[in-house]
Amino acid sequence: MSIGFIIVLVMVGVFLFSTVKVLQEYERGVIFRLGRVLKEPKGPGLIILLPLIDRMVRTSIRTITMDIEPQDVISRDNVTLKVNAVLYFRVVDPIRSIVNVENYLYATSQVAQTHLRSILGEHTLDQLLTERENINTQLQKILDQNTDPWGIKVVSVEVKHIDLPPDMQRAMAKQAEAERERRAKIIAAEGEFEAAAKLKEAADAFSGNPVTLQLRYLQTLQSMSTNEKSSMIIFPLPIELLKAFTKQ
Repeated sequence: MSIGFIIVLVMVGVFLFSTVKVLQEYERGVIFRLGRVLKEPKGPGLIILLPLIDRMVRTSIRTITMDIEPQDVISRDNVTLKVNAVLYFRVVDPIRSIVNVENYLYATSQVAQTHLRSILGEHTLDQLLTERENINTQLQKILDQNTDPWGIKVVSVEVKHIDLPPDMQRAMAKQAEAERERRAKIIAAEGEFEAAAKLKEAADAFSGNPVTLQLRYLQTLQSMSTNEKSSMIIFPLPIELLKAFTKQ
């Protein structure tokens, strides 16, 4: 095998390597021809480039999961917090994601951090803890508007964790305990009120029917006398005998 033939094989290999590209199903290729971008991205599949003229930049169109670093946030009621979140987004326009911004991953991260601090700072601590779903929706809309010129679609934003200062955690624990005690007292008072109302109804029913009252008296005596733990002996007397002692 001559040296000339080897050189030809090497040149053919370099030519094929530089002109033939394969893009995966989740990839798109932005083609620059003599420095000017083509109107439509290429892919997926086999792509043929013009040697020394075309340059291709690969872009993934899969959903990207990005952790937003913990941010120091001062709520509207002046409580200092540390908040982190997770951002889900994807490239919907590969050309704009390459042409309009230098690094869309870094740019999206910086925008998310900035708006996370500003949006959360507009809410009180109670709102941050109880209205998280609404805050996530608000963040998603604002970030989607800011990243749209870069060809980025923000799918969702989720606030993961809100780190409270230790003194605030103790205060909230005391507040929760006081709230539980208040509810327990209210429930006990409502139970006593209902029991008193039922006792009044029973007393009214017994007072209107002396026979019923006597039967209830006898039932009470029987239950007391049959109690295994009772050390007293009950001698029931007719109520009529007691009336003789009450006459003046």
